[in-house]
Amino acid sequence: MSDQFKKQAAERAAEDVTSGMRLGIGTGSTAELFVHALARRVADGLNVIGVPTSERTRELASSLGIRLTTLDELPELDLTIDGADELDAHLALIKGGGGALLREKIVAGASAEMIVIADSSKEVATLGKFPLPIEVVPFGLKATRRAILHVLEDMGLPQNLDLRGGAEQPFLTDGGHYILDACLQEITDPGTLADRLVAIPGVVDHGLFLELATKAYVAGTDGVKTVLPI
Repeated sequence: MSDQFKKQAAERAAEDVTSGMRLGIGTGSTAELFVHALARRVADGLNVIGVPTSERTRELASSLGIRLTTLDELPELDLTIDGADELDAHLALIKGGGGALLREKIVAGASAEMIVIADSSKEVATLGKFPLPIEVVPFGLKATRRAILHVLEDMGLPQNLDLRGGAEQPFLTDGGHYILDACLQEITDPGTLADRLVAIPGVVDHGLFLELATKAYVAGTDGVKTVLPI
């Protein structure tokens, strides 16, 4: 059923796209449904140009006939549409379950607006049940990990950090980085955590997306609702 809800949210967001838009295109299962919905509109004559947030999205969008470019060619975008692993009432997000958080954040930051598409299971009162991805450079991994654990301890958060993919074959992002997933359960001060994590040498970025989303379409048993940040 959640796949049907994701599809409903994705198709609702596709209705907001108008000809001439410069569009950031997200990554993940819900974003892929949006790509299919967008491609159908493009086939009907919609004129847009997109910047994909991952190689996976680039391949899919290109195969479906969506015209693509890069942020170097088009550094200002009108709208990004992307999924989320968690969202709260302020439209603070956890993203990065698919490993594309850095490019997703760069693209969202270059956009005038960001619409989040999700099924209702992604709505939470407080962020943190979904593990927070922290993207790190491979060099000095143990030192970076220790610094992250120190921040978590200082903030009274659980010190649970897992290297995605494991030590034998770590997951590599499109940028060639590793991801440490922090199992925190409840993030009561996401702003402070975000600032402290990104200040650590070796941390590239993290999956806390704060003050980036301007609207969300969330689908559930009652249909698709529009969520604006409180």
